[in-house]
Amino acid sequence: MDVRAPMSGTVWKVLVRPGERVETGQEVVILESMKMEIPVAAEFAGTVEAIVKGEGEYVDEGEVLVRLAPAP
Repeated sequence: MDVRAPMSGTVWKVLVRPGERVETGQEVVILESMKMEIPVAAEFAGTVEAIVKGEGEYVDEGEVLVRLAPAP
């Protein structure tokens, strides 16, 4: 289960860490695009398996930002 970038931009801040549990709707990353901060929320609950894109990295729309393991 992946959290993907809704648009192209730069990862400004990662708000979660591997092993952390997240809830549906919780913000996990903030992107910066065209001088605006865009929060990206998890669409489902789970546990962070990996941070795929780190702070300062450029991402294209649809790229995976965070990988989540499904909630039990």
